[in-house]
Amino acid sequence: MSGNTITHDITATAEQTGTTRVTTRGTIRDTSLAPSRAARELGLRRRDFDLAVRLGRIRTVPDEKGGGRRVARDEIERIRAGEGFPEALRDSVRAVGATEGAALMEVTRARFTRLARLGLLVPMTFYVNRYRVVVWLYLADDLRQFAADERNSAPLKGRTPEGLRDQLTEGLDLRPRNWRGRHLGFLLRQADDPWSRAAAMASLLAPVDVSEVVRDPYERSHLNRFRPARPAHGTPGSPATRLAEEVMTATDPDEIDWLRTDLAAAVEAARRHRPAPRPALRPVPPPPPHRKPTPHAAEETGRLRGLLGRTWRRGS
Repeated sequence: MSGNTITHDITATAEQTGTTRVTTRGTIRDTSLAPSRAARELGLRRRDFDLAVRLGRIRTVPDEKGGGRRVARDEIERIRAGEGFPEALRDSVRAVGATEGAALMEVTRARFTRLARLGLLVPMTFYVNRYRVVVWLYLADDLRQFAADERNSAPLKGRTPEGLRDQLTEGLDLRPRNWRGRHLGFLLRQADDPWSRAAAMASLLAPVDVSEVVRDPYERSHLNRFRPARPAHGTPGSPATRLAEEVMTATDPDEIDWLRTDLAAAVEAARRHRPAPRPALRPVPPPPPHRKPTPHAAEETGRLRGLLGRTWRRGS
């Protein structure tokens, strides 16, 4: 079996994770792969594969059956033919924590953390550890470039200005906001529909903010269809998941304001492109015509009333 081509006998069961086509030689060949399969073929851990997709190192395509994103076989072959594969690909998506990042930049861990909290180093991803602490990961390439830039010599070696030190003491931490901004950029690059773009912005807002901006319930329901799934960080409802949800939801007032403004504009554009579907209105049947009583029915009614009246007078 070749390292670059996967073929199967036409009588064999096709790989269940691949979309297939029949070739002129009578074999079945995968034309696109599920992410887990693509990661294995590229020699990447799933986390590293996801980072490569976010960074644009690996291009994905929509699943024709609506099952999420996939990787075309041609894209796999393009990457495998690249210079220095697979080491170059792995190095380009290498993510490190604060300790390894500080060593890479030749600064103390405390200085590294200050730089990150001040927003000078932007996290690539994060996870919640068993102690329910958010652990930020940074792209090693980003850190090397920052350290090599002479314009950054002051924050790398000098004293932190007093004003910034005061803000750090008061709790300034721009890591969650910077991650959200980077994550939104990835979601917008993946969006191939105006409603998907609007849903990407909505995914960073609390539900109450989305409801206040998108007041039409049918539009909110349609928006939810395109809402990107948030990265999993534990079982639903667990403390780790709730902590991750806080990181993934905008909290700064000015950040919320511009997300709400952009969401309103995006929904307006999506509405012009294709209105949200609404249930068909069922015709209301007309009320039955009022029928006048027949002479016979009127006579019977009069006799009944007379009988009731006589009975009532006897009992009085």
